[in-house]
Amino acid sequence: MTRTATRPLAHPVLRPIAIGFAGIAALTVSSYVALPMYPVPVTLQTLVVVLLGAVAGPRLGAGIVVAWLGLALAGAPVLSGGKSGLLAFAGPTAGYLFAFPVAAFLAGFLPKGISLAAQGLRFAGFLGLHGLIVAAGGAWLAVMTSPETAFATGVAPFLVGSLLKSALATAVIAAMPGAKD
Repeated sequence: MTRTATRPLAHPVLRPIAIGFAGIAALTVSSYVALPMYPVPVTLQTLVVVLLGAVAGPRLGAGIVVAWLGLALAGAPVLSGGKSGLLAFAGPTAGYLFAFPVAAFLAGFLPKGISLAAQGLRFAGFLGLHGLIVAAGGAWLAVMTSPETAFATGVAPFLVGSLLKSALATAVIAAMPGAKD
């Protein structure tokens, strides 16, 4: 039997599973690419979170992030610095972690085209999603410390990185095969 042009390259059930495993692996690797800071390290997690949503779509992207968080909750060392377990979801990084699936879901609705307008909207969307993650993390941190401390340690240090990661995510989507208007 020969493969036709209309037949998919992978089984329809296996493709999302393979994408899921690849997404979990990418999130885990991005967790270990970290600039150690206290109380919250700077990682590439938010870049991968928004890219997963934009590439895999809202439901699959958010599902991958939730599965990754589930692994962390179950004790797998997939978070920054190898952290895992319930403490990771009650400590200083909890607000960021809880915002990740929401950001991945919303990223699935950003434009995919390569026109300047689509790229501008996508960049603004990625920047807004990074803002959502940083705001949620800062709000949680403010409950644990004070608003001033939370801003100084959990928001301000991430602003430039959010801008850079949003630009990089925009460029990655524009450079992907099949990106067109």
